[in-house]
Parts: sequence; structure tokens; C-alpha cells
Amino acid sequence: MIEELLPGTVVAVEAFGQDDAGHLPLYPEEEELVARAVAKRRREFTVVRSCARRAMEKLGVPAQPVLTGERGAPRWPEGIAGSMTHCDGYGAAALVRLTDLASLGIDAEPDGPLPDGVLESIALPAEVALLRRLGGARPGVHWDRLLFSAKESVYKAWYPLTGQWLDFTEADIEIRVDPADPRRGTLHAALLVPGPTVDGRRLSRFDGRWSARDGLVTTAVTVPRT
Repeated sequence: MIEELLPGTVVAVEAFGQDDAGHLPLYPEEEELVARAVAKRRREFTVVRSCARRAMEKLGVPAQPVLTGERGAPRWPEGIAGSMTHCDGYGAAALVRLTDLASLGIDAEPDGPLPDGVLESIALPAEVALLRRLGGARPGVHWDRLLFSAKESVYKAWYPLTGQWLDFTEADIEIRVDPADPRRGTLHAALLVPGPTVDGRRLSRFDGRWSARDGLVTTAVTVPRT
């Protein structure tokens, strides 16, 4: 599901279901990070790191622990950009060499409405109007959840390039629907604060793709080399 949203240079590995069977064991350094975690948190942590390790193998990178830095961001091997996501019954990791992409972000959410009050805290007025139009024309997708997922992917691509927080209201998301398939399309994020500099060029927007099927909303944002 995630892989179809990403360019061919990206390696993605997914896991479905709640069963822990088949997942690779954690490294001791990773075990320390979840030593006091509840069972649900530990399961999610294990699933995405198992996906990440399999992605490293597919990319030809020696498998190694995925530890966390500031704000909980994963720390990837030298020369690698990556992103992870998990929700109930699903986990995924995507990795790419920094020679191919400057950064990327992925996110998966259950295809259901956002909890009450969340949309008001994350959406700009223009985005609320966009969701209203999309909902009227294409009622089969929970567009509020898709907006939330898109902003998560934008942040995950933004943070490794800047090391700074990006508020939900600091990126204006445009969602476009594929005319041939109303449950997938593209997304475009206009940055409302100064963007990161990549290869000498300051970026003002991020671009990505989205899909809504099999009970999940998935988004992916990639930042190309310039």
C-alpha cells in the first residue's frame, strides 16, 4: 500500500494484522527504549522496526538498531533517509539512499473520521473548505483523516531536513483526486514558514501521493534532490 505511493528508488516493507509471529526480535538497545512500555506500544514498536530491518536488507544496508533522537525521530544509518508508521493492524517502514532523495515521510491511519475537536486544531480555513468540497463530490473517503495523515507525512519529511517543529497550521495542504481512481491521488503542501534548503535551493512546498483502501488511509511525501 505504501510502496505504490513511492518512487522506485524507495524500499518499503509492510506488516498486516495483530499477530507478533514472523517479526524480527528487537536489538538490546531497542529493548531498552520500550522496557516499561505497555503491550500495545511494544507491539507497534517491534513491528515497525522489524519492517525497517527488512527494508535495510533489501536496500543492501547492514541491519542495525533503529534508535530515537530528539522528538522521538528515528535515527537512520549514515547515508539513508527513512520513515515509519503504524496504526491498528498495520505497520510499515520506507528507506532510500540520500543520493536518490533528500527526505521522505509516510503515514497510515484508519479510514474513519477524526475524533471530535481534532480537525479544528489542525486545519486552516482553506483546508476546511477543501474538505467540504471533496466530501460533497466524493463521500466515500474520510477526507478529514486524509488531511491529518498528509500533515503527518509532511512533518516526517520536514523534520530531518530542519531539526525543527512544524505546526499543523504551517503547511497548507491541497488534495487532488485521480480522475481514473477516486480513492487515490496526489497531495501538495505549501509551506507557510521558510522551508529547508536542499542542494542550495530553498523549498517552498512538498509533494506526495495518497490512497484510501482496505480500511486504511495512507500518504507519502518525498523530497527530491535538486
